[in-house]
Amino acid sequence: QVQLVESGGGLVQAGGSLRLSCAASGRTFDFYYLAWFRQAPGKEREFVAATRWSGGNTYYADSVKGRFTMSRDNAKNTGYLQMNSLKPEDTAVYYCATGFLSDPRDTEYPYWGQGTMVTVSS
Repeated sequence: QVQLVESGGGLVQAGGSLRLSCAASGRTFDFYYLAWFRQAPGKEREFVAATRWSGGNTYYADSVKGRFTMSRDNAKNTGYLQMNSLKPEDTAVYYCATGFLSDPRDTEYPYWGQGTMVTVSS
């Protein structure tokens, strides 16, 4: 089993920045993906970004490409999502997830964090 704990959410003005953290504990593997999803009230959960713990290609949703950046500190078993140039439409609960999937954009991850709220004011 893997446990994920997210932090770093909050309230920011449009154009501002936040960095979300996802701390992992338990059994993980270097081929697992680390992914970020978000869900706004009344909307479906949507893919944001993903990468392997071992490195390689990073995937971003078109809506965040050029503004959000993933990074990792494997010694701390922690992943990060740097969010710049935030827009009101980025307002959502953000979740991290990890597991072994053929397509990292899929929602069928076995392990999820509790979510952290990001609110962007206009």
